[in-house]
Amino acid sequence: MSMYGRDPWGGPLEIHADSATDDDRSRNLDLDRAALSMTSRQLDETQQSWLLAGPGDQGKKKKYVDLGCLIVSRKLFLWSLGAVVAAAALAGLITLIVKTIPRHHRPRPPPDNYTLALHKALMFFNAQRSGPIPKHNNVSWRGNSGMKDGISDPSYGKSLVGGFYDAGDAIKFNFPASFAMTMLSWSVIEYSAKYDAAGELGHVKEIIKWGVDYLLKTFNSSADTIDRIATQVGQGATSGGANPNDHYCWTRPEDIDYPRPVYECHSCSDLAAEMAAALAAASIVFKDNKAYSQKLVHGAATLWKFSRNQRGRYSEGGSDASIFYNSTSYWDEFVWGGAWMYLATGNASYLQLSTHPKLAKHAGAFWGGPDYGVLSWDNKLTGAQVLLSRLRLFLSPGYPYEEMLRTFHNQTGIVMCSYLPVFNSFNRTKGGLIQLNHGRPQPLQYVVNVAFLASVYSDYLEASDTPGWYCGPNFFPAGVLRDFARTQIDYILGKNPQKMSYVVGFGKRYPKHVHHRGASIPKNGVKYSCKGGWKWRDTKKPNPNTIFGAMVAGPDRQDGFRDIRTNYNYTEPTLAGNAGLVAALVSLSGESTGVDKNTMFSAVPPMSPTPPPPPAPWRP
Repeated sequence: MSMYGRDPWGGPLEIHADSATDDDRSRNLDLDRAALSMTSRQLDETQQSWLLAGPGDQGKKKKYVDLGCLIVSRKLFLWSLGAVVAAAALAGLITLIVKTIPRHHRPRPPPDNYTLALHKALMFFNAQRSGPIPKHNNVSWRGNSGMKDGISDPSYGKSLVGGFYDAGDAIKFNFPASFAMTMLSWSVIEYSAKYDAAGELGHVKEIIKWGVDYLLKTFNSSADTIDRIATQVGQGATSGGANPNDHYCWTRPEDIDYPRPVYECHSCSDLAAEMAAALAAASIVFKDNKAYSQKLVHGAATLWKFSRNQRGRYSEGGSDASIFYNSTSYWDEFVWGGAWMYLATGNASYLQLSTHPKLAKHAGAFWGGPDYGVLSWDNKLTGAQVLLSRLRLFLSPGYPYEEMLRTFHNQTGIVMCSYLPVFNSFNRTKGGLIQLNHGRPQPLQYVVNVAFLASVYSDYLEASDTPGWYCGPNFFPAGVLRDFARTQIDYILGKNPQKMSYVVGFGKRYPKHVHHRGASIPKNGVKYSCKGGWKWRDTKKPNPNTIFGAMVAGPDRQDGFRDIRTNYNYTEPTLAGNAGLVAALVSLSGESTGVDKNTMFSAVPPMSPTPPPPPAPWRP
């Protein structure tokens, strides 16, 4: 075998005996490489300067600086280093000056009129409290009242202390009060951020809790099945002659000493379904308090079961309530209440019922009529359609609900068209107020409700990236609905022929003779009897107490208004009317931040649309 190997790169791998050491060979190799490299390429200017430098040049400053990966001119290096140091020093000086100078933050813009009016409108509920008044209630002329409600009626015998008085009297009507709580809860669910920005979130939630806690007292809320509901405390009808009651007497609530009967119902689907809606909506508002929220849901389910099993109108048979808050049907409450029950529980059986075509037909969803599109304490259909349109826009549950939800969505679009001034669905006063009740008295309670619906639906469209909707062949941007809502609320706040704000305490000119017992009688330590208070009812002097935030009944169809205490068609405020006002104001207030898309569906499980049934097997 040869003693020589073969270099794989070429050449023999011979080992020569050499007296030179390894270090010598290494140095020789380096010199050889340098020589080879010098012969193979030209030297640049810098390298030539190194090689040509004489012995006397070694003590001089070099013209270049070797930075390892980069060789730069010494002058350029020094200039760059100086610039960096100077910039750092300047930045430090500026930082020091900024920190030592006191900061002046840009002041926040003043609140808009809607926010200012919102503060007032919520105070009305403080003035309407029944029962023990909290210390922070902030209405100096109110005190504890109705402290024996329920117990003082021997035929009832249970406490019904609490809740809200309905209007300028001292009667507690469950039907409009429940609707008021539902509307307030709806507005909080949509606009909690706006309430928070206005500093009113805690206040409005306290109002809702005060109302629904009372509703829980009016039936056995811990039971799964009930057979009755307390519908009303106090008597309003005066057909019985001169017997003292809450309409015949003009007395401060704190001074009432006459009997206050309790009315019950055993078949009242409309009332029970509306109460269920109120508790269900409130359970979403208080979702962070799990125990309380579940208590509300359980109460709502009990009421719903009662409303479905014991069919009937609560105001049938000429009851006392029928004179003041007569319900025309319960089908609309079934659609409305079912929608809220679904949102509060996620139980699809409620949605299945609310979207049942027969139920919708009974509720009047497929035909017009003079009050179609009007939301009120009696007619909930329009509100239910907007609520279910929201479900379709944001969740789209699909089969088997899609067909009916699409119908409700289309009907909502038609209703929104009817509000626009370019159509003649509703008349308007010369001052621009829409006549939703066709010239009948007390118009404002209906106006504020549709102002809220128009505003919130506009936000729905924007939140779902829908630029607008069609009214026949004409396309309208979503913003026109908000403009409509603004014109109506601006009218109420003072932009009207009377130059008067119909919200007490807002603006420079507002009603001073509000039809309200507590506001019209001074808190002077004198207890006025049933008839003794009539002098305060009939006096032409302004009320001694200002009931801030009360939205009065409103002007007539000629934009006229008579500030007379005894004419309640002009000057009486109501719980349901103020709830709609609060909802409309918060929707228009502040910056247009839109609705909270998710909170409404906090109890709804993730949706996977149910596939349609398979087709029938093919047969030849």
